[in-house]
Amino acid sequence: QVQLVESGGGLVQAGHSLRLSCAASGRTFTMYNMGWFRQAPGKEREFVAAMRWDITTTYFADSVKGRFTISRDNAKNTVYLQMNSLKPEDTAVYFCAAQNARGYYSATYRSQDSYDNWGQGTQVTVFP
Repeated sequence: QVQLVESGGGLVQAGHSLRLSCAASGRTFTMYNMGWFRQAPGKEREFVAAMRWDITTTYFADSVKGRFTISRDNAKNTVYLQMNSLKPEDTAVYFCAAQNARGYYSATYRSQDSYDNWGQGTQVTVFP
């Protein structure tokens, strides 16, 4: 079991950048696949980005590809989401999630039901 806490959200002007952090405690996430999801007002939670535990593969939603990057620092038990060229439509609560790998990640990374632990979320608001 691992506990996750997101930070780094805030109010930012369109075209600018933010870096979100997800700090893990309670159990090392070295062997966990990590994902980022977001939920905008009136919409269901959607996939944003993900990374295999061994960082050999990353995945991005089409809406953020080329603008967002995902990385991790196992020494700090932290995963990051770097968000560049932010748009108002990126406004949402952003969640990080940990998956105790099962099966092939290529088949599960988009599915929120495949993740075992979730943070409480951090608000990102982008204004024009």
